[in-house]
Amino acid sequence: MTATVIVENLIKSFGSFRAVDDVSFNAEDGKITALLGPSGSGKSTVLRTIAGLERPDAGRITLVGVDQTEATVQERRVGFVFQHYALFRHMTVRQNIGFGLTVRKEPKPSIRSRVDELLDLVQLEPFAERYPHNLSGGQRQRVALARALAARPKVLLLDEPFGALDARVRQDLRHWLDGLHRELGVTSVLVTHDQEEALELADRVVVMHHGHVEQMGSPEELYNRPATPFVAGFLGAANVLEGRVRDGRLQVGSEALGDAAHLNDGAPARAYVRPHDVRVSEPRNGGSAVAATLERINNLGWMSKVHLRFSDGQGLIAHIPNEELEAVTPGQRVEVDLRNTQVFATEAPGAESKTAAG
Repeated sequence: MTATVIVENLIKSFGSFRAVDDVSFNAEDGKITALLGPSGSGKSTVLRTIAGLERPDAGRITLVGVDQTEATVQERRVGFVFQHYALFRHMTVRQNIGFGLTVRKEPKPSIRSRVDELLDLVQLEPFAERYPHNLSGGQRQRVALARALAARPKVLLLDEPFGALDARVRQDLRHWLDGLHRELGVTSVLVTHDQEEALELADRVVVMHHGHVEQMGSPEELYNRPATPFVAGFLGAANVLEGRVRDGRLQVGSEALGDAAHLNDGAPARAYVRPHDVRVSEPRNGGSAVAATLERINNLGWMSKVHLRFSDGQGLIAHIPNEELEAVTPGQRVEVDLRNTQVFATEAPGAESKTAAG
């Protein structure tokens, strides 16, 4: 697959603060690549550098086979969609979409034809003569996207495009953008802190933390095979269990779980287990499951949130289909099957993690 965007060893500092620290990744032709991470991880700075809005201190940016590291914004000819629309309030929807083409002094018939095409594409034909203040947030963002697409850019850059919208509108626009991208096939780089957004829209995800890349790969790879404790804790809810390595397993209280053969015996470590990777059953003789006490069950419709506790007091949350819970009751000692458990050496003090508890 051809890479439309190539970022190599990118470094960018603001004063003494290094916002981007040796970042490298490719965005493949016709695909959506998501830069995912918490606030301050450097993802928006990377995007602004690709756009030419920031100049890197070191590294190289190649767009469609051409080194554009020193090129101006205009020379790069990328489409850019911001979180807060950046529409011209005194212009109609039609005028906003055609603004870039007007600046380039393209023929008026050509501009009108392209704007009509985009109004149809973003489903805003009835609103062509309205002004931004007469539109909903979702409609404004569709205008911003149409304006970014007007000049047929080779690369579309999206900086938290749905971040200012409420949850329902954000979800609707995600579905709409997914369908639009499948139709257009324009290479896109999406910045987001929303893991669900990244997993749903992106073909490839680059997880960033403190200015560097923690891991990159397909959504499935990152979710099921995280390479670092940060990725395991950030991408999807996860239980975090503390213990020590004993004979290639993580000892948690009286129970041994997970594969810890890659760590030294006696070393402190953490196991990351996603709630949907936990199953419970009545105690059986033999088997490889571990034991825990079932404390309570919260019915959430088709599934339940199950609260478990190990012998050393550590808690575990499980999300389990209700039909699998008919044989167990709160207060009962149960067997727990932990699937896809990831074990990592204990992080340094102050390291971030996110648990499924609560």
